Amino acid sequence: MPVSQHLAQLFGRRRFNIKPGLERITALLERHGHPERSFAAVHIVGTNGKGSTAAFLASILEQAGFTTGLFTSPHLVSYTERFRVNGVDSSPEQLELLIQELLAQATPDETFFELTTALACHWFAQNRVQIAVLEAGMGGRSDATAAVPGMATIITPIALDHCQWLGTDLQTIAAEKVGIAVPGTPIISAAQAPAVLNVLEDYCQKNGNRLFLAERDFKATRNVTDGSLTYQGPAETVSGLFLSLNGSYQTGNASLALAAAEQLASLGFPVSTLALRQGLASTRWPGRMELIRLPDGSDLLLDGAHNPAGAQALADALSAYGTRKKILLLGMMEDKDLQGVLQPLLQQVQQVITVSPSQERAIPAESLAGSCRTAGVMATAADSVAAGLKAAQAAAKPGDLIIAAGSLFLVGELKALLAGIPCEAVRG
Repeated sequence: MPVSQHLAQLFGRRRFNIKPGLERITALLERHGHPERSFAAVHIVGTNGKGSTAAFLASILEQAGFTTGLFTSPHLVSYTERFRVNGVDSSPEQLELLIQELLAQATPDETFFELTTALACHWFAQNRVQIAVLEAGMGGRSDATAAVPGMATIITPIALDHCQWLGTDLQTIAAEKVGIAVPGTPIISAAQAPAVLNVLEDYCQKNGNRLFLAERDFKATRNVTDGSLTYQGPAETVSGLFLSLNGSYQTGNASLALAAAEQLASLGFPVSTLALRQGLASTRWPGRMELIRLPDGSDLLLDGAHNPAGAQALADALSAYGTRKKILLLGMMEDKDLQGVLQPLLQQVQQVITVSPSQERAIPAESLAGSCRTAGVMATAADSVAAGLKAAQAAAKPGDLIIAAGSLFLVGELKALLAGIPCEAVRG
């Protein structure tokens, strides 16, 4: 299905550069009657784990009986993935009408992400969402999602990423991200580096926010026997929790969602223990440690790890796959930390096949293969993502594992390829 005229027009704004600040999005929402005021919201900021944490919390709230919106970015295959209500992607036809209406009142200045955020507010208002979980694009106080007042903020682990926009040190990045929190509202944070924690505690002291910190105020531990989780929070302990998402790092993401749900109970959104169980067990979050059995019997693991912290988390998770030969299908963008991603991943794989996803920022496959060979790992370049997958399947023997990582654009292109549908991948 080709991209519609109005969606193509919206996609055309993705190269109008990133413009931090809330002036444009605030004015846009005002022109549209402030749809963001029709629902409560929870913000999720951080470097890695935002999407998984958002998906866990939205699923919990859905199971508790609330009409729940989920706004995430980027999408993998279809733009409609960014806007979910009770786990269902937005309707392409209805979304097209909203895009047309939005563009009719837009000025030339709004960015792609600002318009997309406004579209989410419209979609949630139209669908009578009670509470929305909003994943920030990349920042915090200057991110377009900050135009929506949040009743609570979740902060996933903060690391160096998007440094050209957010700052080159952890303290500056942390200040930008925590700045999205409305004064006086609870902040639920993952365990952080000391430099980050100092910034968070200082912000909370100055603005009257209460900080709930993982491993200090709440934690989740995994039972090595059956893989279940036990959550210990400020007010309750729940055991026998099972996650639908793969990856050892999901324990930390789930604990953030559980702690947030615990705080939301005192803010008018009570969640039962049954909703916690069912929410975690039914969460969907494609493209992150997603295991697919291919038609030829090969196992393909899709993961969007694209920065050093994400690559380390993936590498740690791969250790659970034991001595299976691991073939890495790798594609990356030029603005990412190449060596920081390669260092942990190449220690876990025996062969690499590089590709260049269909993005102008993609590293040429041959250049990427050269970097892998320099690091001492056998690597070959493929002409396309489709050719790379075919080469990986040809190299894999029964019991081997193919891992596709390095970029969400690669993951999206692969998912579209396997489904036989077009990929609408865009940055932003």
